[in-house]
Amino acid sequence: MKQQINSVFLLILLMCFTACKTINQTEDNTYTAYLFAYFTGNGPGEEAVRYALSEDGYNYYALNNNEPILSSEVISSTGGVRDPHILRGDDGKTFYMVVTDMVSANGWNSNRAMVLLKSIDLINWTSSVVNIQKKFPEGNEDLLRVWAPQTIYDAKAKKYMVYWSMKHGKDKDKIYYAYANDDFTDLETIPKQLYYSPSNAACIDGDIIYKDGKYHLFFKNEDESKKGIMQAVSDNLTNGYKELKGFMNVTDKPVEGSGIFKLIDSDDYILMYDMYTSGTYQFTKSTDLVNFAVVDDSISMNFHPRHGTVIAITDKEKKRLLEKWGTIDKSVFVSFNSEAVRKYNVDIKDDEDTIYVPVKLGTDIASLDLKIQTVPWVTMLTTGVQDFSKGSKDYFFESAGKQKTYKISVHEDNNPVLSGFYADPEIIYAHKTNKYYIYPTSDGFTGWSGTYFKTFSSPDLVNWTDEGVILDLKKDVSWADRNAWAPTAVEKKINGKYKYFYYFTAAQKIGVAVSDNPTGPFVDSGKPLIAKRPVGVSGGQEIDPDVFLDPVSGKSYLYWGNGYMACVELNDDMVSVKQNALTLLHPDDTFREGTEVFYRKGKYYFMWSEDDTRSPNYRVRYATSNSPIGPLNIPKNNIVIEKRPKEGIYGTGHNSVIQTPNTDIWHIVYHRFNRPNGIRMGDAAGFNREICIDKLEFNADGSIKPVEPTVKGIKEKN
Repeated sequence: MKQQINSVFLLILLMCFTACKTINQTEDNTYTAYLFAYFTGNGPGEEAVRYALSEDGYNYYALNNNEPILSSEVISSTGGVRDPHILRGDDGKTFYMVVTDMVSANGWNSNRAMVLLKSIDLINWTSSVVNIQKKFPEGNEDLLRVWAPQTIYDAKAKKYMVYWSMKHGKDKDKIYYAYANDDFTDLETIPKQLYYSPSNAACIDGDIIYKDGKYHLFFKNEDESKKGIMQAVSDNLTNGYKELKGFMNVTDKPVEGSGIFKLIDSDDYILMYDMYTSGTYQFTKSTDLVNFAVVDDSISMNFHPRHGTVIAITDKEKKRLLEKWGTIDKSVFVSFNSEAVRKYNVDIKDDEDTIYVPVKLGTDIASLDLKIQTVPWVTMLTTGVQDFSKGSKDYFFESAGKQKTYKISVHEDNNPVLSGFYADPEIIYAHKTNKYYIYPTSDGFTGWSGTYFKTFSSPDLVNWTDEGVILDLKKDVSWADRNAWAPTAVEKKINGKYKYFYYFTAAQKIGVAVSDNPTGPFVDSGKPLIAKRPVGVSGGQEIDPDVFLDPVSGKSYLYWGNGYMACVELNDDMVSVKQNALTLLHPDDTFREGTEVFYRKGKYYFMWSEDDTRSPNYRVRYATSNSPIGPLNIPKNNIVIEKRPKEGIYGTGHNSVIQTPNTDIWHIVYHRFNRPNGIRMGDAAGFNREICIDKLEFNADGSIKPVEPTVKGIKEKN
């Protein structure tokens, strides 16, 4: 009897153990989050694998402060890797990653290899370089590039199939495949063609997903007349793909690097792709893999990815990643949601454990809730209203057993004067309204690709109001629809009424629009005013207009040029130029662009920007003249404003100047790199700029005192 009891007891224990084990296995294998593997760009250090996490498939947060999780120098033959693709293995616990072995700075036809990687924990990876040209020399003598490899498990072959695009000689890019060996360290079969476009267009960036007995191959079609994400479908993994009509992307902007994944516990699929000229990713959703709807309004990221992939992960895997790379640093701060905070200018210094928070003028810093939002895995232990009037406050944070304290200080700064990204500011004072107006380039668009102009008004140079869009190239201009840059404006009385003339750059030509009010609406003249280079000029661009009303002669002049400084007299109508009235002025070799002309106490001042707007050394110089058409007298020490590294201020240039009416008080309005992030953005700093105002002062002899760019800005115009 005792033996039977013991047997029953052991059986119950065994059943309990089995049940508990089953429960644990189920919990371990339940997907609860998403891992996004990506790279960030074409610059130094950007071609490397990075990770981000999401709990819902829509909102992603970078791990490891958006720094690489693998060393490209160690795993690649070129020193850079791109287009990471991660696959969970058929056993559910092994991971396979493939990447393009390439540094774009070496040229788009410079790589012949890919890297195969394998891991059991998503943290530690073994890697092998596979050079296609060396591994399979026959038939690949004229191989130019090996791009965007991906992996899928072939259940029939019971092997992992790697597929990628290749270009040979003058042939178009085609998608090939081969099988990896059991160790996933090499390719063991000769590459075969998987797919090519029926139109003989190049096709790259293949991405295969299996659904309802069909293999769906998404790829980028590179036809000269039609480019975008297309799809081909087959019953078989390695052949028989038939191309569907139309594009899968829901945008007319250039795209590449599609990646598709299924949302956890849902019938919905997300198709994402890299809008590489726009600097953004677009997410679309579908249940049938044919009809996709944009869900961008639901998407957020605290980083800017390039071509990558998303996989579902378990809670255990997520915790492991957080233990390794879930650092408490600047990457965890998603936003400061108080309306008082100048959110683009919050300066988080991890090496000093400090956060500098600029707020709008007039903010009650003695009773302020910053409303900080962090990534989901970080807990804020300090919340609510705080008193910053007596100095910084300690804020405590916790994540994955780690704690960190930041000292947060709050400051009433007034530079930049506009909220958001704007550049190339022109400023005027309108006597009709007794207000100042800034007319800037709308910035923040990759490659200076903005298409509209706005204006901002102020009664005092301190407090500014957004007056909205005043000219939209897409809607209001018939002769150009791109590159809305560097406007200038002027108020002039004609027949007793104030008129406003707005000169602007579009598609590297200069147009003019007219309005009865400084805030528009402005009506375009219907054609460019300046459409070609002046005779004798062989280079440069027709950009950066500046208009000047000469108080001495009453004449009106238009200046422009990149690489050269041109001037022409305008007719009385202000929308046409006088014939044979062109003058080429001759500043020294420091001249790049951004002419600004003004008159003070018998002298004409000419300012210009030196260097490239993407350079931290972009700065303003000046010359004087006795005439609005030169010649120019260039002082020995003629720098007006330049970078101030100790304050984190860089790229100070393309300015305008404003005189307070009936006084000798002057201010300079200029753009700079975004502070504090611009200096770390590379070339992107040149189209993520912001507008500032500081005092402009003169010596007794009329020479300009060097301007010290400030963070504080001006708090009153006098």
